[in-house]
Amino acid sequence: MARIRVGLVGCGFVSELHMYAFRRVYGVDVEVAAVAARGDKVVAFAQHHNIPRVYRSFAELIADGELDVIDICTPPNLHAEMIVASMQAGKHVICEKPFAGYFGREGDTQPIGKHVPKALMYERVIEEMDRTRAAIERTGKLFMYAEDWIYAPAVTKTAGIIKATKDKILFMKGEESHSGSHAAHAAQWAMTGGGSLIRMGCHPLSAVLYLKQVEARARGEIIRVASVTGDVGNVTAGLKPEERTYIKANPVDVEDWGTLTATFSDGTKATVFSGDMIMGGVRNLIETYTSGGSLFANITPNTHLVSYQTSEEKLANVYITEKVDRKTGWQYVCLEEEWTRGYLQEIQDFMECAATGRQPLSDLALAYETIKVNYAGYWAAEEGRRVVL
Repeated sequence: MARIRVGLVGCGFVSELHMYAFRRVYGVDVEVAAVAARGDKVVAFAQHHNIPRVYRSFAELIADGELDVIDICTPPNLHAEMIVASMQAGKHVICEKPFAGYFGREGDTQPIGKHVPKALMYERVIEEMDRTRAAIERTGKLFMYAEDWIYAPAVTKTAGIIKATKDKILFMKGEESHSGSHAAHAAQWAMTGGGSLIRMGCHPLSAVLYLKQVEARARGEIIRVASVTGDVGNVTAGLKPEERTYIKANPVDVEDWGTLTATFSDGTKATVFSGDMIMGGVRNLIETYTSGGSLFANITPNTHLVSYQTSEEKLANVYITEKVDRKTGWQYVCLEEEWTRGYLQEIQDFMECAATGRQPLSDLALAYETIKVNYAGYWAAEEGRRVVL
């Protein structure tokens, strides 16, 4: 059995999800052998997960000669530099979303989300992604894009049906929304590279881009994104403090509401929406309308278990689902959340790839195209016009 040793960068929420998945890999002997992060939390994280080596710097982690894979679970503004450095150190790389973004340059007027033109952001993001892609390809190592939606069972089944029927996808509609991030950096463009549309909307965007390529391969066609339109806003800006009891969105220079529509070269369409003011839990949805039918992929919420309860106190230690403000009343209880959202399948694929050298289902091409289309959407929204790619 192949043995793969992983070094984890970061010890936050996403790192916990990845650890859950690493422990459930089968057919490959996987060990998370090291973790690196600043602050004291990393020590407790390593102890909790029985990780033998703790580093306080990224440089120390990638210098560890026993590691095969670096798993990057850091804020987005660190991704590009860490990807290249890890791969140049001879490691395969798993990187959380988004792949890239514009996080500001010296001389930019602050805050950059309100002052740097989105057309310029698009241009600079493409330049950076081209440099990063070239650096990745020179190393000969694997880049694995941690887009869990590509592995979510509802999406993979949708893909399987499209492959079997070879029907033409006419329109897709995707959404990820919730009541807003608690993380302070989510409010700032310089940390996240945008607001709800890239922080959450990148998931359904990757899914619709992936499904369109599944269709293209099944039908023997070449299909690309031809143009993008978009609209963004800060719909919570006028709320009084007492009206923010349940809505956590409080942007500095990013959007809390965003939508983009991609027009493909075959004339078909896909619309992606993401909002930071949607209560009732996380909405992860993809609707696919084809020449032969309709497919509704409800990643969350779903009806595996629907609950009606009356006591918050009795449910204090019971997990219901992410981003709900209460556990009573009617609830859509999320069962096997890591499987439903694709985290287990994602890490399984990545470890098999690291062991065999094959390319992952969620790869560099998808990572690049997602960011390209997302930033084209920001550009289109700011200038109020269609951006042709």
